[in-house]
Amino acid sequence: MDQVATRDAYGQALRRLGEKYQDVVVLDADLSKSTKTVDFARAFPDRFFDMGIAEQNMMAVAAGLAASNKVVFASSFAVFATGRAFEQIRNSVAHARLNVKICATHAGITVGADGSSHQSIEDIAIMRAIPNLKVMVPADGPSTAWAVEAIYHEPGPVYLRLGRAEVPLIYDDKREFRIGRAIRHGQGKDVGILACGIMVQEALQAAARLQELGIQATVVDVHTIKPLDEETILDVARQTGCLVTVEEHSVIGGLGGAVSELVSSQYPVPVVRMGIKDVFGQSGSPRELLEFYGLTADNIVKVAQISMSKKAYK
Repeated sequence: MDQVATRDAYGQALRRLGEKYQDVVVLDADLSKSTKTVDFARAFPDRFFDMGIAEQNMMAVAAGLAASNKVVFASSFAVFATGRAFEQIRNSVAHARLNVKICATHAGITVGADGSSHQSIEDIAIMRAIPNLKVMVPADGPSTAWAVEAIYHEPGPVYLRLGRAEVPLIYDDKREFRIGRAIRHGQGKDVGILACGIMVQEALQAAARLQELGIQATVVDVHTIKPLDEETILDVARQTGCLVTVEEHSVIGGLGGAVSELVSSQYPVPVVRMGIKDVFGQSGSPRELLEFYGLTADNIVKVAQISMSKKAYK
């Protein structure tokens, strides 16, 4: 199966965007070869600015450029973009609803051997809490390309979460993509598995294995965590009566938190959250870390059955 890292797909999509739209400006925090903004920099050096290791300044400059009618894509590693520059994102970018697209790479534990200091497992929670800011986590290369195009046309700030590790391709070019509209796979009536990012592929594998056990699962790619696709999620909750959320992020404040907040207030069903259990990451290969933290298809199968056992009416 073909594989591509979402950061690579981002770099390629960003360069294509630059070819189409002259108002696109790209900033990076001395990591352009890693974030793949280097593709844009080589093609459009007059619209690319390396801000050095100064994420706070980068976001403030991005705000200024956006206030001057530019569409700004600002990139760094997720742990730095959201952690170091929180105040600037909050006060300079989001408060004014400026057209800054924060496209952060190397998110989650699949950064791998770089270790816990570089493994951002809190970034979705941090960005979700900021008013006016949309939060997106594409699952593969094609959906990353769709997201980059979509956020260019979307007014206001967006946080786009991208990864370092190569991931299998799930989609082709024929799929319709909309911000805030989740992608549903199947119509299983036994359990709903809601996933984002790299976990979508694991969820689809889990659904296939559940099918072999006679269990019908619906998988939902929740690529937009804010605004959440409430209609689809509530429909799956009604259809299945129980949910599992799966994310390469802390179980606190991410996809699982967003889904739990929604269903608890509008259609209460059991929700079992899979993610990082309020601990830091550690060094290891991406696959070793996913297995260590239980973020695999086999574990999703087990947790899906646990969620089903919690249904009010069996």
